[in-house]
Amino acid sequence: MIKKIVIILAFVFPIAVNAQKLLIPMDLSQTNHLKAYGLTYWALAKGIESDWLLNYRGGSFMLDYSNLVAAECRIRGVSFEMIDGARAAKIYAEVKGEDVNMDAVRLEKAPKVAVYAPPGAQPWDDAVRLALEYAEIKYDIFWDEEVLADKLKDYDWLHLHHEDFSGQYGKFWASQGNQPWYIQQVALNESMARKLGFAKVSQLKLAVALKLREYVANGGFLFAMCSATDSYDVAMAAMNIDICANVFDGDAADPNANSKLDFSQTLAFENFKLKMNPAEYEFSTIDVVPVNGGNPDVDYFTLFDFSAKYDPVPTMLTQCHVNVVRGFLGQTTAFHKEFVKKSVTVLGERDGTDEVKYIHGNLGRGTFTWYGGHDPEDYRHLVGDPPTDLKLHKRSPGYRLILNNVLFPAAKKKKQKT
Repeated sequence: MIKKIVIILAFVFPIAVNAQKLLIPMDLSQTNHLKAYGLTYWALAKGIESDWLLNYRGGSFMLDYSNLVAAECRIRGVSFEMIDGARAAKIYAEVKGEDVNMDAVRLEKAPKVAVYAPPGAQPWDDAVRLALEYAEIKYDIFWDEEVLADKLKDYDWLHLHHEDFSGQYGKFWASQGNQPWYIQQVALNESMARKLGFAKVSQLKLAVALKLREYVANGGFLFAMCSATDSYDVAMAAMNIDICANVFDGDAADPNANSKLDFSQTLAFENFKLKMNPAEYEFSTIDVVPVNGGNPDVDYFTLFDFSAKYDPVPTMLTQCHVNVVRGFLGQTTAFHKEFVKKSVTVLGERDGTDEVKYIHGNLGRGTFTWYGGHDPEDYRHLVGDPPTDLKLHKRSPGYRLILNNVLFPAAKKKKQKT
């Protein structure tokens, strides 16, 4: 049976008998999982294609061997193995076997990456930017003006910084309203709204949210963490409804807002209720509020196991060297399962609870992935806390999930011309 598969694979993955391959293992033998993603991205940017071996040794990468790639692995501290063509063929035969939950996905081109973040936002405010910079993956920064000017159309992958799309400035008013950073944030948003012709910040953020939905529908890949996840759907469900108290926009919110929500407009969530108290540090009932502030010793979530051959997308997004990952808090920590749309795929949840941590969905030709929490290696990250040093977390499972999403578009089929 193995010989038959090897013969078939000779046509699918041509391998010369003497050709050498470079295997980047992603199991516990890897010394720097996070840099390994950056190395693979670097190779794709150089025109060197890679095969993502799903569920093989933690989701390993296979590239054609060259001294250039080997040298780059050494520079970045990424473990690799040089293997001959015969062994490579056996590996491909193994992952393509009918009796194993593995597969090989060809990564063809480095995706063009962007981050939606306000001017002045520092990388250490955002785990995704920390991951991108540590992995040495280049990205551009856009905010409201660029989004509304359709600058995103040339980008494959977009991350949403911890934005509040509801126009309530993260609902930090009660706890941080007198802090310089909060005052500056309000002034910056109001200035941008006026510049772009909007009477209120909430109206500007809704326009941006609509553009982001258009971006996804046209084939974009959207990734968000923490408050950008649920505040996005809050803004979409409350389209044309004033949900902002007068401390945010100068006039009263609609007292009947909850009865007017339109969940047909949302991406991931439905049937939730808004938290209308401006002093409450919550947008809606979507978020899971940890009991007694959470306990890191017992806070873990489990990644679901998908069929690599029949469900390659969720399989790619859950590649990891462990299947149980430490939890972490955020303004939006996790999502109550009852509010997750049935069309959305749950990628990870906390066993024995209704807490969903990691989800994925489709819209048009594109996809979105929401990941609850702020920083996978800082359980309770507070305003003003120092940045996480990823040199101390080179093998972080929680950060690996972020980088799975960055490489995911590299496997996307080319867009069809319309």
